[in-house]
Amino acid sequence: MTTDQDLSVDQSAVALFAVKGIDVTSSKDKGVLKIVKVQGVDGDRPMLGDRVTLHYTGKLLNGQKVDSSLDRKEPFSFSLGKGQVIKAWDSSVMTMQKGEVCSLLCRPDYAYGAPGNPPKVPPNSTLLFEVELLDFQGEMLTEDGGIMRRIKTKGEGFTNPNDGATVDVHLEGRCEGQLFDSRDVCFIVGEAQDKGVPLGVDRAMEKMQKGECCLLQLKSKYGFGREGKPELKIGPNKDMLYEVTLRDFKKAKESWEMDLKEKLELSVEVKHKGNQYFKAGFLQQAIIQYQRIVSWLEMECGVGEEQQRKIQEFLLLSQLNLALCYLRLQEFSHVVDNCNKVIELDATNEKALYRRGEARLCRNEFSLAMADFRQVLQVNPLNRAARAQITICQHKVREHQERDKKIYANMFQKFAEHDKKVSEFHGMNEKCMDLEFKVLFRISLCCAGWEAEAKEG
Repeated sequence: MTTDQDLSVDQSAVALFAVKGIDVTSSKDKGVLKIVKVQGVDGDRPMLGDRVTLHYTGKLLNGQKVDSSLDRKEPFSFSLGKGQVIKAWDSSVMTMQKGEVCSLLCRPDYAYGAPGNPPKVPPNSTLLFEVELLDFQGEMLTEDGGIMRRIKTKGEGFTNPNDGATVDVHLEGRCEGQLFDSRDVCFIVGEAQDKGVPLGVDRAMEKMQKGECCLLQLKSKYGFGREGKPELKIGPNKDMLYEVTLRDFKKAKESWEMDLKEKLELSVEVKHKGNQYFKAGFLQQAIIQYQRIVSWLEMECGVGEEQQRKIQEFLLLSQLNLALCYLRLQEFSHVVDNCNKVIELDATNEKALYRRGEARLCRNEFSLAMADFRQVLQVNPLNRAARAQITICQHKVREHQERDKKIYANMFQKFAEHDKKVSEFHGMNEKCMDLEFKVLFRISLCCAGWEAEAKEG
């Protein structure tokens, strides 16, 4: 039951927002009104897709609290514009600055709508929120944080370019604030290197939609790497910022849209492209090509012996080449995985056994590495490199054993010294106890004598 006091709270809150509130909805329908209570740090604001972190307290218009991150003593995080929260937050947080505190009046259709959110939010409830924006950062497109995206303009539709797609983009590249690249360019996704477009821009394509404009912050690994780009006056190991607009694209055929004959024909071209990249030292780009072949063929079964032989040949070569690329990149767990897949198909594959041994040796798995190199010799007794690697493994094993001996010797020495100190300490304690006993004994004798004298007296 609503009381007169509740109604007055309702009316005063609505009246305050009607006078001071700013409409932050894109359609300007006054579904979300905002009042800034504490100004934020002047500067950037969150963009679509950014990961935002905030504190909030939500109430009904009668003042009853619905929820609060402050009560849980834990900030709340979500990705902006992805429909992970109520519509009001996606609209309003985009207008905030870091450190800003604001109050929001949210109409039901921007909150929990007609159903509400029982039991705390009744149907068709207008909500009041107080929100503090603590931090925000772009969306990480890679696990290593090498490519971060911030969306300036949302794209249209629900499809994205895939590997092999042809894209038409506008690029503006900056390094240390200086514009070094501004152009319209078409390239094939996975082959952007051919047009002088950095790997990071290429890899971001699969996340973009037609019409999208985004900012890409690229670590040097995804830019021009250790070599830099002298002709553009970009030194080695430089991070960079690209503004990218995807104007249009044409998708490549997906695996399920091709028959086996088409996949095998394309695999010839893609393998050649991968080999070109590998020879030029563009290992990540080579990996993209070899992985395309694996994705096409790893689940295929040929019709007849000839097709099956071709499938296995492409898979073996692609996995071996992937292992070699990852070995050069020192990503040894990938090397082991790729070699294992080859060995599943061909248990005596000399190259796979040898490369797996190299990776395991680099991971200090000396016994496993030695076993791999010995298997290589069983396959090819004339493999001198495998013999040399076995010698290295044996040397490494001895080194580690010697090091372990020293560690344990020092450890036992320390234990012995510790035990000696403890023993000496106990010995001193025993001497002290003996002395203390003798003193107490003599005192007791004296006391006994005094008692005897007292009795005699």
